[in-house]
Amino acid sequence: MEVVELASPTLSPDGSRVAFRAEQASIDRNTYDSAWYIADIRTGSTPRMVGNGGVPARGSAGTSLPPKVVWSPDGTWIYYRAQLDGTMAVWRAGVGLGAEVVTREDADVRDFHLSEDGALLVYSVGATRDRIAAAERFEYERGVRLDERLPLGRPLFERSEKSGLPGTQRFAGAWFDLAPLLAEEPDRWRVVEIVGGVRRDAEADEIAAFLSVRPSHFDKSVTSKWIQESEGDRVALLIPNRNERGTMDATESRLAWIPAFDSLDAIWCEAVACRGRAITGMQWRRGTDEVVFTATEAGHAYGQSIFRWNVVSGAVLPVVQSRGLLSGGRDASSDCGLSSTVLVCVAAAADLPPRLEVIDLDAGTRRVLYDPNAVLAADIEANAPAQLLAWTDAQGRRFTGWLFAARVEPAPLFVTYYRCTGFLRGGVGDEWPLATLAGHGISALCINAPPHSREALERYAGGLSAVAGAIEMLASNAQVRADRVGIGGLSFGSEIALWVATESSLVSAVSISTPVVSPTYFLMSSMKGDQFLDGLHAYWGLGAPQDTPDRWEALSPAYKLDRPLAPILFQMSEQEHLYAADYVIPLVRDRRGDAYVFADEPHQKIQPRHKLAVYERNLDWFRFWLQGVEDSDPDKAAQYAYWRSMRAGGPGIR
Repeated sequence: MEVVELASPTLSPDGSRVAFRAEQASIDRNTYDSAWYIADIRTGSTPRMVGNGGVPARGSAGTSLPPKVVWSPDGTWIYYRAQLDGTMAVWRAGVGLGAEVVTREDADVRDFHLSEDGALLVYSVGATRDRIAAAERFEYERGVRLDERLPLGRPLFERSEKSGLPGTQRFAGAWFDLAPLLAEEPDRWRVVEIVGGVRRDAEADEIAAFLSVRPSHFDKSVTSKWIQESEGDRVALLIPNRNERGTMDATESRLAWIPAFDSLDAIWCEAVACRGRAITGMQWRRGTDEVVFTATEAGHAYGQSIFRWNVVSGAVLPVVQSRGLLSGGRDASSDCGLSSTVLVCVAAAADLPPRLEVIDLDAGTRRVLYDPNAVLAADIEANAPAQLLAWTDAQGRRFTGWLFAARVEPAPLFVTYYRCTGFLRGGVGDEWPLATLAGHGISALCINAPPHSREALERYAGGLSAVAGAIEMLASNAQVRADRVGIGGLSFGSEIALWVATESSLVSAVSISTPVVSPTYFLMSSMKGDQFLDGLHAYWGLGAPQDTPDRWEALSPAYKLDRPLAPILFQMSEQEHLYAADYVIPLVRDRRGDAYVFADEPHQKIQPRHKLAVYERNLDWFRFWLQGVEDSDPDKAAQYAYWRSMRAGGPGIR
């Protein structure tokens, strides 16, 4: 739980030092600590902490957002946003200089830019904190209108200093994205003079100088990323391919460059390394004709490779290949730090916790610069190293997964399905402690889903086939017991776990973290209107239950409760649990399920104590059902009494 996360390695102007943020959970205080560090790349000396990073900012789903950091031109200071004492402001820090707040506003800072000469900090703010509090107070006293912005089933008013989430939230943007009250107010741009500290409203030309400008020829919402070289006009472009249905496919993308923003013709990278893969990051190498890009093997092992593309000659040369992530943090699409000679990346693999590595761009050599998780890495290597597996089903679909094998064979097996990127803390959402399960005699497998089909039944059939194939493969050589298999998942992983449970007899125990489609899910979400309804039809082929009854009966577990099901554990967030009420409540009442709800939690749980509780209960759950083992902790007596009653008398439990 308390693994140290690393993010946003950024090189100083002269390339000699790197700034990065470290983030770590504290179970004792039920919060997260973060701090900014600066390390000397040449000497490899111990990094020095220069500033408090505050409570890490999070997206509406609960994931930590990649932090932004900017060096001053002379390499003396780093500038970053930090949420401290309930205020999001821009701070600066330097080695031996301490840290100091730069912006002092009555509103939180949304974004910032430093002028080329380092004399001005231009930053944007939204509504003032007082106005947001007044809007919250008004709704509290006058009632909250039921409309498309109200997230039904979630708390109307939220204030979580521990989580890093904003206060009261309402639906905004795509699908179930959330934003705080008054988030729709336009940016107000301000300027602070670094010397003297004078603050004022920004002039139009000062704002324009730092706003992103789309390349004119590609201003069609199809370019996923572009970047201009720091000392020239050339622009590199990353454009998703169109799949066979004509829609954009994020699992494959094309790399190109144009001589300037207003150029009409693009020059494409035609090398083999640029085709048929997901390119997830790119940067110009200073003083050269090269674009350094990262390719992620999406849908398979999720390993990353880094290449150099000479845009003049067209040549593409490999720099380094990894079985895990080599990026700017946990997000596979975040960039490493880059100078003219080296990359500084956060390296992480299934059984390798995050560490900072320096990679020579020409030689491809790697060396560790900072490894705060070395003890954990050694423990996993000694006791539960991960093995990459690959198999193909009868339809020719290729699957991969990372197996943490138990020391005893044949062992029970736990499976989670979705994405297995970087260091595996427990599948998407970090809820199933894979290495710990293996240490307790249950082999644990994380399966990578292949690129998504747009047809739900194909996605589900693929997931079921992947799980069945993995069980058959591992049982055939007596590594696991095919009659003692558990499964768990979050988000799409929950869909697959419930599909396997309802459409097969493969599993003996199930653990679910998030809701899936059901009539209650439809009813509560339909207030969002066409945006939700169109997405429901596009992704699942569903209309209203009365309009597409056969489709609903095929896809939703709410229509399959009469089937013999393995016991199901539900550990859901307060924001989402009611969406699953139409199948969770009957299962709990019949003692075929056990359910827990975690207060003040979004899609992915955040609070360290909650996450620890989820880890422990999942470990207990699968040890109970797959091994017949109970923890002697007296605080868990009621838990086991209920589970024994499920095993003894719950209708339909195998």
